[in-house]
Amino acid sequence: MYMHIVMLELSATCDAQFFDTVNAYAQRIRHECQGVRLYQFTANEASRSQGYSHAVISAFDSAALHDAYQTSQAHQAMKAYMAPFIERLAVFDGMV
Repeated sequence: MYMHIVMLELSATCDAQFFDTVNAYAQRIRHECQGVRLYQFTANEASRSQGYSHAVISAFDSAALHDAYQTSQAHQAMKAYMAPFIERLAVFDGMV
């Protein structure tokens, strides 16, 4: 299984509409992209999060299917929507 985790520090301007829209994009990705075992946008509950308040946690059947997701229309649209709201991010990609 190939994991892709994106830790996000989001802007204070994020409102309920932002979170609803991002969750709709996550649902679209789960339905449109092949090999997605898990795809979730969620709040980070860790007290030691260092400002990374949210994460996209995803798992794919293979690295190749993760690579296909990266260039998918659904993922590109989600990134374009979220970009103005992201203060900083950190990414983990790897086999588990």
